[in-house]
This record gives sequence, C-alpha cells and structure tokens, in this order.
Amino acid sequence: MEARIKFETPSSAAEVLPSPDPQGWVSAANLVLAVGLLAILTPTMLQVARDTWSTEQGGHGPLVLATGLWAVWRELKGKDLHLAPGRLLIGLPALVFTSSLFILARVTGILEVEAFSMYGALIAGAYLLWGGNLLKAIWFPLVYLAFTLPPPDTVVAAITQPIKIAISSSAVSLLHWFGYPVASTGVTIQIGQYELLVAAACAGLNSIITLTALCLFYVYLRHRSDPIAFILIAIAAIPVAVISNFVRVLLLVLITYHMGDAAAQGFLHDFAGLLMFAVALATIFGFDMLVTPIVARLRRSYGQ
Repeated sequence: MEARIKFETPSSAAEVLPSPDPQGWVSAANLVLAVGLLAILTPTMLQVARDTWSTEQGGHGPLVLATGLWAVWRELKGKDLHLAPGRLLIGLPALVFTSSLFILARVTGILEVEAFSMYGALIAGAYLLWGGNLLKAIWFPLVYLAFTLPPPDTVVAAITQPIKIAISSSAVSLLHWFGYPVASTGVTIQIGQYELLVAAACAGLNSIITLTALCLFYVYLRHRSDPIAFILIAIAAIPVAVISNFVRVLLLVLITYHMGDAAAQGFLHDFAGLLMFAVALATIFGFDMLVTPIVARLRRSYGQ
C-alpha cells in the first residue's frame, strides 16, 4: 500500500493569498532538504563511522542505522498524514540554536556535541517543513536512531563509574558467599593470586547502550500498538542490560580463577561477551512472556 501524505496550507495564509501548488512546494522543499542533509549529515556521519562505529562502544551503529531507517519507512508506509509547515515560533529558534551549536562544535572538534546538534537541527528542519504530525508518526525511530551517535564523554564517565563499582561489588559478594577467596577495591577485584580491573568495556556504558538499543527495538516490533506493554518492557531494558553485564563480569572472574589470566583475555573473553547478549535477550523474552498476559488480563478486567 502506498503512503498517502496530504499537505495543508495554514488557514490564515489561505485567506490572504491563493493556495500554492502543493506538489511544486513539496518538490522544491525536498530538493532544498536533500542538499541541506548532504551538506550537514555526510561529513559528521563519516567521522562518527570512522571514530566510533569501529570501536566496541559504537559497534552497534550500522545495525541501528539500518533498522532505524527501516522503522521510519514502516511507520510512514500506508499512513494518511496531513502535513503542514510547523510553527515558526517553535521550529525556527530550535533550528537556529542547534545549527549554531553544530557550527561551534564542528569548529572546535567536539564530535559528540556536533553529532547530537546535527541530529537536533535535522529534526527541527523536518518540523518546520512538515510539522508535528510527521514527528509524532516516527517518534520511536527518531529516539532509536539517536543510539547511532556517540554519547558525550562526561555522560559516559558519570554513568560508567557507579555501574562498574556496583557490578564489581555485587560479583564479589556473590563469590564470597560461595567461598571464593575474593575481595574488591573500587573497580579492582582480587581473587586468589589474580587482580582484575573491571574496565568500561566489561561493565560500563559501552555494552549497555548496545543492549538497550536492541531491547528497545525488540519491544517496538512486539508491542508497537500496545502502549502499556511497550512502556513496561522498555523500562526493563536498562536493568536487563546491567544484569547481563553482571553475568559477564562474574563469568570472567571465574574463568580467571580456574583457568588463568591468559584464558580470560583470549577466546573466552569474547565468548563471555556473546553470552552476555544471549542473557539479555533471554531475560527480555522472559519478562515479555510474564508482562504480556498480565497486561491482557488487566485490559479484560477494565473492559478495554
């Protein structure tokens, strides 16, 4: 089914001036938008791909980009949207602010600020051209696509450290309960003759961002038309990601103690990462199976 998109001219303008040709306006706007997109998007995204997508922290970027663009197409396909230019008092200040921030970040070389200000400018431009109805229709893809961009270093540092300390402390407490000779100081774990540093790659924001993005996309596919189930399971995405990181750290500590440091740094280190993703998916599947019947019963109880 083809997407049917209608463009409306504001009533006040229609009373004063003859109605313009919608198709001509759309073609001109699309041409301007395409040129602007290429000018703003290409250099920044090439740098993001080169500096971030090649690392563990941003390795999920290409997958999120592909699935996010597919989600945009899915939301617009078959929709009868009534589109009209957005309000200048809202869109223009947002566009000026994000564009100015983008230029400043581009000059100073702050990639994280540059990427997010670029994204904000694109959203503000889309609002000015097509209005709020379009943004409402693709709100989830817009949120989801933000995961392709690198988070600011200050945010990474602020969130990673408490997560690493909490996971390290929990792993040590559990292993101590089972009788292992283990202790910890901050993010450093001592077990037997070995000392392990819980790095950001093992228990920080790196894998949590990836896991959260994957969980949110799963929830979107499963519960796109059920807001209650969507919200409940989406909220669980971050705890699920933290639990999965805990399992990874616990497994690496046990591998180090029983098989040595070399084993924990080789193939089994990568295996622990794969197991972490498997645990995350299994946990979100299980939570989904638990929550969905409860939501269905509540709907029947309240006659919805």
